[in-house]
Amino acid sequence: MSDEIRCILDRLRAPSDNPVTRARRLVEQYVPQERRGPGWDRHWRELEAYLELPGRWSAGKEGDSEQ
Repeated sequence: MSDEIRCILDRLRAPSDNPVTRARRLVEQYVPQERRGPGWDRHWRELEAYLELPGRWSAGKEGDSEQ
């Protein structure tokens, strides 16, 4: 097994502090690959990044209100 594959496997086995990453792993146990839509990975990456970089996201379009 190459070092690169071993590194990936170790990362997958390690518990994550990010609750979105934990949720993704759980959901992916139940949703088969062929049923995942084209935006599946991007959706999860964006949610994970949102929690990892708090306060660095734009407020959205002008006129949007935060609640």
